[in-house]
Amino acid sequence: MLSAIIAATLLIVGSLFCLVAAVGMLRLPDTLIRMHAATKAGTLGTGFILAAEAVAAEELGTTIRAVAVIVFLLLTAPVAAHLIGRAAYRRGIHLFDKTWIDELGGTMETTGGDPDNRQSDPKKPR
Repeated sequence: MLSAIIAATLLIVGSLFCLVAAVGMLRLPDTLIRMHAATKAGTLGTGFILAAEAVAAEELGTTIRAVAVIVFLLLTAPVAAHLIGRAAYRRGIHLFDKTWIDELGGTMETTGGDPDNRQSDPKKPR
């Protein structure tokens, strides 16, 4: 009975974090800020949902798998977010108007915001 209550609580908390991530993806102004919402809240939400599954299953094999997936998410989500942000910045996305500091400005080569402007492909006509 207690494990069902704990699992239900974890499931509700995880679902709320996933909802916050989804709303953030819809409402936030630019790619870098959206990426932050998706990785932070999405990872926490998925972690809580997997923890709920581990508690509800009450089997060692399921618990070990859930913990392994949670650890994998916590290790890979920040790296993936960094790479997505770097790729978006190099592609020349427009930052939000109220972004005060652009620490990479002038230090990183960008390909521009035009999808047909591919500087890495010398064979493509301009």
